Amino acid sequence: MFPANHKTVFVLDHTPQFGSSYDSVVELDVGNKPRGVSMIPLSPIYKSLWTASVESALEYCRVVWDLFPERKYIRFVVSDIQGHVLNSWSPSQQNLAYIQNQLGMIGVPNIATRPVHAENSVVPGLQAAVDSICQCTDIQHERRTSLSENASKILNRSRVICITSQRDNQSIKHLQDSFAKFVSQANKKAANSDTLIPINHCHLVILNVTSRNNEPCLVNPVPPTDISSTVTSEVHAVLPNGNIAVKLSHLILQHYDLASTTVTNIPMKEEQNASSSANYDVEIFHLSEAHASILKGSAQDTALVKTLREGREYDTVTLKWCTPKASAAEMHHCTAMHRITPVDVNSRPSSCLINFLLNGRSVMLEMPRKNGGKVSSHMLAAHGGEIFVHTLGTSRSVLEDPPSISEGPGGRVTDYRITDFGQLMKKNKLLPLKRKRNDDSLSKDDVSNLDRMRQRLERFTKHWPITISSTSVFNLRPDLDPLLNAIVKETISEEEVVQCKQVILNLVAQESRNEPLQPSQSGQRTKGPKRDEQYRQMFAELETLIRSHCRTDQHTAVLNCLLDCRNRSDDDPKVKLERKDDKVELDQALRELDQMAASPSASVNGQRVSVIRATTDSPMSPPPMSGTSLPLSSIRGQARTNTHSIYSSGHRTVLDFLISSDSKANRPEFHGLLNSDVGPNGNKVAKLYAHLNSQDGGRGDNSMNEGE
Repeated sequence: MFPANHKTVFVLDHTPQFGSSYDSVVELDVGNKPRGVSMIPLSPIYKSLWTASVESALEYCRVVWDLFPERKYIRFVVSDIQGHVLNSWSPSQQNLAYIQNQLGMIGVPNIATRPVHAENSVVPGLQAAVDSICQCTDIQHERRTSLSENASKILNRSRVICITSQRDNQSIKHLQDSFAKFVSQANKKAANSDTLIPINHCHLVILNVTSRNNEPCLVNPVPPTDISSTVTSEVHAVLPNGNIAVKLSHLILQHYDLASTTVTNIPMKEEQNASSSANYDVEIFHLSEAHASILKGSAQDTALVKTLREGREYDTVTLKWCTPKASAAEMHHCTAMHRITPVDVNSRPSSCLINFLLNGRSVMLEMPRKNGGKVSSHMLAAHGGEIFVHTLGTSRSVLEDPPSISEGPGGRVTDYRITDFGQLMKKNKLLPLKRKRNDDSLSKDDVSNLDRMRQRLERFTKHWPITISSTSVFNLRPDLDPLLNAIVKETISEEEVVQCKQVILNLVAQESRNEPLQPSQSGQRTKGPKRDEQYRQMFAELETLIRSHCRTDQHTAVLNCLLDCRNRSDDDPKVKLERKDDKVELDQALRELDQMAASPSASVNGQRVSVIRATTDSPMSPPPMSGTSLPLSSIRGQARTNTHSIYSSGHRTVLDFLISSDSKANRPEFHGLLNSDVGPNGNKVAKLYAHLNSQDGGRGDNSMNEGE
């Protein structure tokens, strides 16, 4: 209910050491007016450590009270010989005007007076700060005196920021131990009091300031460390030249959960030349919840808008100025609203931006997109004299349908392999095993099971394309299912090896016939690669897939088949290829195919023979013989014995093909050759006009014709 930033106490070291000046000149001649030659230049005025500490603490208070007008209380304690409390927890004393008047009455420390034990003079201020924390604020007193059940459950948490200058780490350790002792004593005193409240936890922040910029710092920074059960302390070593304000600006973001936004490209007219304008940047502070919608993505996306502030120790979100078309702020869909305050309140760009917004205008802030576009993510507008940053809705509305799993960021439709991903999860499902022992220690079997499952999951995901358009092997599911289902197994049988080889040979045969691959089902109408490039990508991906699952000799045999078909040699030394003979004689291969065709499983082997024949024959090979199929070895034997066969080996000409062809089987013989006589050479000789030697001289037919 009451966090640590509910109560904050500043303890300012008012020792004579803080009255010394450092190398920070106060510019008095701001106008740079021309002076005569005889004019004596003004002597420089340097700031003291006390002035730098007070300015930084007041700027801290300004930011807090601008963003949190209520429920955030700050008190000031000035410590020299004793602790001087400048204000109380009353709301009437929680303002800059009251604090400035009290600090003016204290004045700058006098360097001439040096009290005894000056290095420990901040200790009385720490004790006064602990006593102030035990006092209740108005909200705590109201809650404590109420009759509700939670009245006794109030947690008194606070923070103390001590700005001091110590010599070494031992002095810092003394301050921490003294503060822890003061908290313990105050809790004992508050336990017996009706007006005081015990301290549940206190955060001590020590800013050790070096008196001179050229002096070495002997105090080491310490991260937040628990000093006791109720005290946590951290130490920061800073230089006086502006580093106190920088460090407090960084700490205030952590203490109050704030964030920084830099508004860029603000058009503003030049002060010297009103006709020209330039772009300026203004940094503002607000609650970090205003950036929740734009910083909840990946680190790569948030890096586009987050940058390290120059000269600071924190990141800022850069948003671009955009003048809205409509002046009504209620027309925009707003999801959150938070107060803002400028970081440099005295600069001219900040003053112009604040006056512009207080006059009833509004400013849209654009955020760059990853693809180069822009989107309006925030809006600056004033309500009732206070300026707020409005977080605009950049995502889907609750009235719209929820995004589908196939839609990417921004509603972009993607082609994720959703079904295949579900199958991947089913194949790698982990189930709890019942332990044999009652203790919680892992046995050797449990460790081996975990390692084996990690290796299995790594093997399954070593090559697993996320989208459909990025793969070609998994798009050929009906044809490659036997290989894809078998290659991922721990062990493969001989029958599965034959099936995998058959799938590879079918792909090679399909490529030799110049058949296109099946188009991908990605739904994207884009011009795909050429046919040769498709096969090249497919075989390369298939080789990568088989190599990722290559575990046994059977897996290696499938890989060897793919490499042999692609005429490639395996360069991977991890995969041992067991090859008996690189060159096998054709007669031996044909005899093996004949034996496979004659085996009982003739249907399977016959299909393999046809596949191998389709992959080994060239496009110029003669067509297979019709009718009863003969063994390949007998066909080859006939080709060797019959030299006039059209399928005989050796170089032959077109005339040889014409002579060896049998024309009788193609057409009937002439009538004259059928009735011819055999000549002396053994050849048949047919007589022309054989009927001329007959008695009627060939007129019998004519008379018949005449009779008719």
